[in-house]
Order: sequence, then C-alpha cells, then structure tokens
Amino acid sequence: MQAQLLAYPILLQAIIAITLLFLWNRPAVQRKVSIIGNSISLIMGILLFHYVWTHGIQTLQMGNWSAPFGISLVGDSLAVTMVLLTNIVALAVSIYSSVNIVASRVKFGYFAILHFMIMGLFGAFLTGDLFNLYVWFEVIIISSFVLLTIGGKKIQLEGAVKYFTLNMLASIIFLTGIGLLYGLTGSLNMAELATLLPTIEDNGLITIISLIFLVGFGVKAGVFPLYFWLPAAYHTPPAAVSALFGGLLTKLGVYAIIRVFTLIFPMTTVTHDLIMAIGVLTIVAGGIGAFIQRDIIKVFSYFIICHIGFMIAGVGMKSELALTGAVFYMFHDIIVKSNLFMIGGVIHRINGTTDLNKTGGLMANFPKLSILFAISLFTLVGIPPLSGFWPKFSLIQASFHTANYWVFGGILFGSFITLVVIAKVWNHVFARNEFKRSPLKQFKYFSDYTRLEKATLITPIILLTLISLYIGLGAEHIQTLSNRIAIELGDVAGYCEAVLNHQK
Repeated sequence: MQAQLLAYPILLQAIIAITLLFLWNRPAVQRKVSIIGNSISLIMGILLFHYVWTHGIQTLQMGNWSAPFGISLVGDSLAVTMVLLTNIVALAVSIYSSVNIVASRVKFGYFAILHFMIMGLFGAFLTGDLFNLYVWFEVIIISSFVLLTIGGKKIQLEGAVKYFTLNMLASIIFLTGIGLLYGLTGSLNMAELATLLPTIEDNGLITIISLIFLVGFGVKAGVFPLYFWLPAAYHTPPAAVSALFGGLLTKLGVYAIIRVFTLIFPMTTVTHDLIMAIGVLTIVAGGIGAFIQRDIIKVFSYFIICHIGFMIAGVGMKSELALTGAVFYMFHDIIVKSNLFMIGGVIHRINGTTDLNKTGGLMANFPKLSILFAISLFTLVGIPPLSGFWPKFSLIQASFHTANYWVFGGILFGSFITLVVIAKVWNHVFARNEFKRSPLKQFKYFSDYTRLEKATLITPIILLTLISLYIGLGAEHIQTLSNRIAIELGDVAGYCEAVLNHQK
C-alpha cells in the first residue's frame, strides 16, 4: 500500500491545477490554494523520500498491468530526492508568486499552469518508461510555454518562440530515438531495456541511438553548443517563473542524461569522451557568457549553463565519486539558482532595473537584505563551507583519480570566472554607495509594498537560503545521500529486479 505514495504527488498536483481552473476569476483564493496545495505536496514528498530511504526502491504498476507491459512508476533515491527538491522550490515559488505575479496574469491561469508544470516534473522523475518520459516532457514544454507568454510583452514572446522552437526540436529528436530503440528491442520500459540492450551485438547502432538521446536531452539541459535558447528566454518572464525554470527545467535534462546513461546505455569510449568534452565546453561557454553580460538576470542565466557543465562533466568521468559529485552539485544548484532569480526579482523592485550600470546602494540602504542575498551569491561561488564547495571538491578529486586533468581545468576555470563575475555584481549592486533607482511609470517599487507584501517576497528567499546553508553545513548528510544514489545508479541489476520481479 505504501507504494501508492508514488502516484500521490502527481495526482495531487493535477487536482490542484483543475481546482484552480474553476477559480480563474478569484486571484486571492488561487494564491491561497496554491500555497496550501504545495504545502501538502511537500509533506507527501517528505513521506515518500523517507519511505524509499528506509525500504529501498519502490515500484507501482498502474492499472495492475505487470511490467514491462503497463505503465511503471519507480521511486529510487534519485527520483524521490528530485521530487522532494521540486516540492521545496514549488512551495517557495507559490509564496513568492502571491506578490510577484499581478492579478491580471493570475486570471489568465498562471497558478493552474504552474501546477500542471509541477505535475509534469513529478511524472518525469518517477516514470520508469521512456515513452511516458516523453509525454511528461511535452506536458512540461506546453506549461512552460504558457508561463513564458503570460502577460504578452514583446520580449516575452520573442523569448518564448526561441524556447518553444528549440525544445520542440529536442522533443522530435527524443521521439526519434524512442522509435529506433523500440524498433530494436520491442520495449520502452527502462528496466527491460537495461536487460535487452547488452544482448544486442550491433554496438555501433546502440551508440548512435544513445547519441540521439544525448542531443535531445542536451538541448533541454542547455549544454554546449545547444544552449543559446536559454539566456534568450529565461530573463523575459516574471522572477517567479524564472526561478522555477532556472532551478528545475534544465536539471530535468541533466536528470534524464544521468538516468539514461547509467541505466540503459552502457558508457562507451565515444560517449564517455564526448560527454566530458561537452561538460567542459559548457563550463567555458557559460562562464564567458556570464562575464560579458551587464544584466543581473542574464548573468544568472549564463551561470545556469556554466554550472550545468559541472554536472555533465561529472557524469562523463564514469566513476562513483564523480557521479556522487555531479548529483550533489545538482541538488545544490536547484536551490541556489531558484533563490538567485527570486533575489533578482527583489533587486528589480528596489532599483527598477537589473542593469548593473543602473543599480547600486543596496548595502548602505538595505543592509539586512544585502547580507541575506550575499549568502546565496557566496554559495554560488563555492566558498567553504557553503554548499557550492563540497560537490566541486568531489568532482576535482574524481578528475585526478580518473586522470581527466582537463576536467579539473574546466572546473577551475568555471569556479574562477564565477568568483570574478559575482565580485563584479557585488561591487555594482551592493558595495557602490550611490543608491540608483530608475524612474518608471506605473511601476510598484519595493518601498511601495506593505510590510506583509515585503515579508511574503522575502520569506521564500529565507527558506531557500536556510536549506542551502543546511546543504553546506550538513554536507556529510548530502554526501551520504549522493553516494547512495551513485551506488544505486551503478546497480542496474538491483533496479531491474525491483521493477520486473517485485511487482507491487
């Protein structure tokens, strides 16, 4: 009966989204329903995580159709941790959205679409079937496209067109890979694929199919050279939407790469070297992009790309320690990137702009907020003992253990460029004494908010900052979790046994 917990997060988000559609003309009620719903969902996520941590991999066969014939939901340590982190970010975004998203956008269905997107994320993390992974990807793409365009500003539409076009192309490539894989094996159940592919002698064809999946997921993850849609789109929507996208959407692509290349496709020399090279080039391209930007949100967008490279390089090194570091870094990045985009939204409300040349004076005028924001900025840099330091340390160790010194060089470059750019941001936005505020018509500045509205904007930032501090100061716990995940990912036989032989 406890395996039913796997379906509850998906069903709850669907119920919340449908309920919100009937409340389309009542923005205040929608905000409360969203926060309450995500609070309940977070409790479910905690229970699910605890049960899997205690009892091991859980499976649920929908409609009592045994695997591989039916739809399988699979909750291993990686999947349920991603569900838990998604719940945390979703709750923070719901609270933040209650002030950041204006009533006119709420009436266009913002909160309902938000919950449909969260439902899609849960489904993608928990599915044990490649075709259903594709279906959940489409739910996410459609929902995210609507979130990008709500409000109808020109810059939003431009970013949304680029986002939708590239992600639809990625979906077509993904679907092509699915078709080829089904034609080769007659199955799309991940566990069965893991047992069938080693019996096929045509290794060249399997490698080609794996590269098709790498391209499809690489677009969604924003890796080099497939990343250019991301900075063009992520700075255009409201800060709440950017926080959700920046924290979770690209990590879904990384999750898919980790899942497919540890479970289904054995890592060959070709894919091993290619994934590492892509990781390092992604670090360099994202770092250079962040360095030349003059807008805070665009800086954060390019840092998404740069730090995705850390995770991809970790996957490519093909060692337990490297995979532990990659998974740890993904967990850290989900929280920090979501927080940074919300911080960017507050800075926009304080100064009326996110242009580095037109901001300033935050430390002198808002010292408490500045200290709060500084924690996330320093965490992004990876200053010990904050959360950004520990996974990088594991990745550096792994690069020496596997003699991949050029990966070490890439990590060093990414860390250094992050430090330089964050120092520039701090100097312009916080340290500069002159307080600048762009005069904008019909714009509600942070100083115009009521105390309750200010508290509502800052509370989710405090929440994510505390979680980020826990990840850093309690790094031994996250390291233990990440190492267990790396061991589970390496135990393909255990995953297949749980899905195919232990029907629940």
